[in-house]
Amino acid sequence: MAEPKKIGGEIGEVRANIDVANLDAYIEKHVPAIRTPVVIKQFKFGQSNPTYFLTDASGTKFVLRKKPAGELISNTAHQVEREYTILRALHKHNQKETTTPEQRVPVPEPIVLCEDSAVIGTPFYIMEYLDGRIFTDSRMPEVPPETRRRCWLSAIRSLAALSSLDPKELGLSSFGPNTPYFPRQIKSLARVSLAQAKVTDIETGKETGMIPDFEAMVEWYKTHLPDETKTGLRIVHGDYKLDNMIFHPTEDRVIGILDWELCTLGSPLADLANLTQPWSIDPSLAKNAQDIAVIIGFKNSPEQPADLTELEREYCRLMRQPYPLPGLVFARSWMLFRLAVIAQGIAARYARRQASSEKAPLYPALFPLVGNLAKLAMEEGGELVGEKAKL
Repeated sequence: MAEPKKIGGEIGEVRANIDVANLDAYIEKHVPAIRTPVVIKQFKFGQSNPTYFLTDASGTKFVLRKKPAGELISNTAHQVEREYTILRALHKHNQKETTTPEQRVPVPEPIVLCEDSAVIGTPFYIMEYLDGRIFTDSRMPEVPPETRRRCWLSAIRSLAALSSLDPKELGLSSFGPNTPYFPRQIKSLARVSLAQAKVTDIETGKETGMIPDFEAMVEWYKTHLPDETKTGLRIVHGDYKLDNMIFHPTEDRVIGILDWELCTLGSPLADLANLTQPWSIDPSLAKNAQDIAVIIGFKNSPEQPADLTELEREYCRLMRQPYPLPGLVFARSWMLFRLAVIAQGIAARYARRQASSEKAPLYPALFPLVGNLAKLAMEEGGELVGEKAKL
């Protein structure tokens, strides 16, 4: 019987070079679980931290994540050290005898963290390689409708397992601030966005530019904050979406949650809003000047892989929260705005030619479009923003 076609996780040649000799020397000295020499390839998908596929001398596979080379625009992004810390804490939680299968948060096992930039130029960590399916298209065209539904429900259940954890019990009470999540996100990302807007292209000298209606939107968020005491302080993944998960090769369940660099403590509404974001986006409005879709949306579309009401009700059931969740309209708009800031950051790194993604050249045109989608999500909640609000 032929093996099923691999979905996602494509590997190619190394784009951001690594000193293999230095890495081998470090591994030989500090990481007995890995046999040198290692063969290195680079994953094609991923915009922020360069991610590499390692095969050691015994044929065992691992994954290496590092910071981008060169001067970084933001000190808060690319924090591979924090990724390692959260993976280690969750892996330890999963290994406890008292942790039930439903309480386990699927993550790869972290192997080693190296904070010495002299080894390969930046801090990095190595983790277990999980062989499975990564759906880079959240419509999941590769699989039948019932598989899509079950996979999305598994993503919801994995999130509920994470959102149910008390950070203190995992030794993570100081992992992030204990103050309300959305106010500090608004403050920090507004500052980051303003810095990114001023980054100039090394060839054209043109500034990256502002997110449309930036000031009016930030003011709206500040005055429409949800009550975070209803859900409590929880671990927030920070970029919880379908393509940051690995699904079992043949079973419709999550076996690994990836890309924890934005993880902090805060409101679990952020992750739920981020995961279900496509249901806030009308695909007819998510196209560029060439009429090509640049972001996937399910709103008013027959291509929905699962029923949003079923997903939200399942999350509320597992979290013992009322349905519908108060504050979710705010959270969905904010997470779209935050996505615009992230896309703007990739555009700024592209301006400096530091972006690791092959699709980075698309981002200067993408981030204003996503900013407008955030405003639309806001206005559909009954609010008018920017020029319309002044009429």
